[in-house]
Amino acid sequence: MTESDRENEGRNQSESETTTESDGHDKLDTTTAIPEQSETLRALLIEDNPGDARLIEEMLRDTEELAQRVSSTESAEQTPEITRESRLADGLETFEHGAVDVVLLDLNLPDSQGLETLETVSEASDTTPIVVLTGLRDQQVGIQAIQQGAQDFLVKDEVTSELLVRTIHHAIERARQEHERRRQREQLEAINRLNDIGHDIIHAVITTETRAELEQQVCDRLTASDGYRFAWIGEINPGSDDVVPKATAGVKDGYLEAVEISTDENKPTGQGPAGTAVRTGTVQVANNVDSDPEFEPWREEAESRGYQSSASIPIIHEDLIYGVLNVYASSPRAFTAPETQILARIGDTIAHAITAIERRDALVSDAVIELEFRLEEMVPELVALTDTESRTISIKQLVRGDEALLAYGTARDISQEAFEEAIERSEGVTTVRFLSVKRDEFEFELVIPAAASLFEAIATHGGRVESATIADSEFRFVVELPRGRDTRQMIELIKDHRDDATYLAQRTTERSERDDSGSGGSGAGRRMMGVLEDDLTEKQRAALETAYFAGYFDWPRESTGEEIADRLGIAPATFNQHLRTAERKFFDSALGE
Repeated sequence: MTESDRENEGRNQSESETTTESDGHDKLDTTTAIPEQSETLRALLIEDNPGDARLIEEMLRDTEELAQRVSSTESAEQTPEITRESRLADGLETFEHGAVDVVLLDLNLPDSQGLETLETVSEASDTTPIVVLTGLRDQQVGIQAIQQGAQDFLVKDEVTSELLVRTIHHAIERARQEHERRRQREQLEAINRLNDIGHDIIHAVITTETRAELEQQVCDRLTASDGYRFAWIGEINPGSDDVVPKATAGVKDGYLEAVEISTDENKPTGQGPAGTAVRTGTVQVANNVDSDPEFEPWREEAESRGYQSSASIPIIHEDLIYGVLNVYASSPRAFTAPETQILARIGDTIAHAITAIERRDALVSDAVIELEFRLEEMVPELVALTDTESRTISIKQLVRGDEALLAYGTARDISQEAFEEAIERSEGVTTVRFLSVKRDEFEFELVIPAAASLFEAIATHGGRVESATIADSEFRFVVELPRGRDTRQMIELIKDHRDDATYLAQRTTERSERDDSGSGGSGAGRRMMGVLEDDLTEKQRAALETAYFAGYFDWPRESTGEEIADRLGIAPATFNQHLRTAERKFFDSALGE
C-alpha cells in the first residue's frame, strides 16, 4: 500500500465514522466494512507456502475483471491490491492497520492449524468475507469451513484465474447481502423498540401530574431496554447558558458532574449535539463518539462509561424552549434516520405535555415566575444615597403613561433635600414630587424617561416590573412572568436593552404570598386580578394605578386629578373618563354577583 493510499484510507475512515442528523444509513468500522464503490479492491492472502502464494498473486495481478465485477466506479479497472502474510498473527495485525475486502486463508499455518485458524480470523472480522484455501481433496473440510463462517473454499491444485475471480466475486456479494439483511433486521428491531418506548411515553403523558414526574418517566423508559445506556433531560440555565440536568436514568457514574454542556455556540462546550439541538430546534446525532470532532470535549468521559454514540432531542413548543433530551448508546451508529424521526416526535410529545401541565397549573394556581436583575448604571446619584444599611429606596409601582414612565415608591432614612438634589443631578430622572412625609420616610413620585423603553419591551413580551429596590449601593429590580413563559428570552431581551444588566436569580412565587391583605389567593382576589389584567385597557389601568399610588383616593388627597392627568400627558376629562370606567369594572367584579 502506498503512502497516498494510506492517507486516502484514513480520510475515508474518518468520513465513514461520522454520522450527521440527515444520515440515514448505518456505517461499519473500516476494519470490518464490506467495500462499496471502493477505489481499489484489497485482498489479504494468508499463505505460508511461497509457491502457492505466488500462484494466487499472479492470477489476481493479471486480471482487472474482479475489480470490474465488484465495483462500478471509474477506477474499477485497477488490479486488486494484495497483501500477503505467512503467519496468522501477522495477518491479524493487518486487520488493525487497514481495510480488507476479502481474505484468502490457508487453514494450516505455522502458528495455527485447521478450522481453528478460520475461527480466529472470523472473530477478528465478522463481516469481511473469507475464502478458505486447502490442499486436501476433502469436500467435508470445505463444508465445515462454510458452516463456521467462510463464504467459499478452493482446492489449491484446482484453482484457475477464472475460478478464483468468480469465487472472490461471489464471496464479496454474499457477504454484502448478509450484512445488508442483518443491518435491516437490526434497524427494524431498533425502530420497533423505539416505537414501543414512544407508546409508553404517551401513556406517561396521560397519567403523570407534574413535569418532574413526566421527565423522570421518560428517562426511565428509554433506559429500561438494552438499546440505550444512559438518558437525561436538561434545561438551560438562563444566566449562564449551561445545560443543567433535571432527570437522569441509566449508567451515569458521575458523567454529568464531570462534563460541562452549554448552548453558547462561541464555546467548544456549546458546539456539541445538545447545544446545537437547542439552537437549531432539530435532533442532533453523534454516531461515533470516538471520531466525531464536535464531541471532543466529552469524548474521554463518554468512552470511559461505554457511550459510543449519542442523540440530542430538543424539547420545544412554539417559541418555548423547555430543554433537551440526551440519549446514549453503547454501540456506534445506533441512531439511524428512522430512529431520529421517532426521537423527534418523542421530543414534540414531551414539549406538548409540559405545555399542557403548566397551563393547567396556571389555571389553578396564582404562581408566577420572578426574575431578579441588577443594573450597574441606573440612576447612580440615587444609588449613592444608600451607602448605609438603613437607607433604602423602594419602588413599588411603575406606570406607563402616554409620554412618561411614572415610578411610585418610598425612601427610608434619607432626607428630602438629599433626595431632591440627587434627582437634579441625575440624567435618568426628570421630575420628583413628594406625596407624603413621615418621621423617617417619605413617599414620592418620579418621572423616569431613561427606563421607559426597557419597561415597554418587558410589557410587550408578557412581563411586568413587579418592584425595584435601591439598597446597599445597588439597583435591583424584579420582573414577573406567568408560568410557562420562556425565561431565557426575557433575560436576553433585558440584556439587549441594558448592557449593564446582570441576571441574579429566578424563583417561583405565589401572588398571595405578596398580598399584604392575605386575600390574594381567594376567589375574590383572583377576580380582582383578572379585572386588572384582562378587563381594563392599558389607558384605564394606567389611570387607576396612577391615581391609587399618587394618593388620589387618600384623604386628604395627595394628588389632584389635574396633576395626575398632567403626569399621564392627557386631559383631565380623559383621565376622569378612564378612571370612572376602571372603577365601574372593579365594582362590577366585586359586587355584581
